[in-house]
Amino acid sequence: MAAAKQRLPSPFPSKGSNEGADLDLVARCQAGDAAAFETLYRQHAARIYTLACRMGGSPEDGEDLLQEIFLQAHRKLGSFKGDSSIGTWLYRLALNHCLDYVRSRQAKMSRITDTLDAESSVEPSARRETPIVKLDLERAIERLPEGCREAFVLHDVEGFGHKEVGELLGIAEGTSKSQVFKARMKLRGFLRGK
Repeated sequence: MAAAKQRLPSPFPSKGSNEGADLDLVARCQAGDAAAFETLYRQHAARIYTLACRMGGSPEDGEDLLQEIFLQAHRKLGSFKGDSSIGTWLYRLALNHCLDYVRSRQAKMSRITDTLDAESSVEPSARRETPIVKLDLERAIERLPEGCREAFVLHDVEGFGHKEVGELLGIAEGTSKSQVFKARMKLRGFLRGK
């Protein structure tokens, strides 16, 4: 059990002596063993929940995403080939699901914003001027613009390189660097109370 906990902080655990145990666990899950799937969930849910909260922007979205990710994992477990560890496979599945969620939300927000702009003359910046007295890092990350938050979470929190972030988000490597830089500057401002 201690070995599994050591793997959790790394987004991509290395293959090793746990490879056989992973394959056995996956085979049991594929055979319909509910206890095996529960074990898989317990081993990986905390790390995936953290990613989902940060990418989704709130604990509530993180909880919903976590459920969706593990439902999707249950459905797609048959496609696991064992080329990587089950943790890596789940993490990639989770990351892709979170990115799809963020992209979908951006499209919805764009449509809603267009509708609100057409119906209302209220300035949207009025809400942003309200001072926030206390702000912790998680709440500050939630306030970041979508593009900055995605790049920041993937690079600074999850440890991906700018090239990988660019590939995951479908942006140029330079854009990733720019988004992370902007996110850091905004976070400093948020945390200083500006």
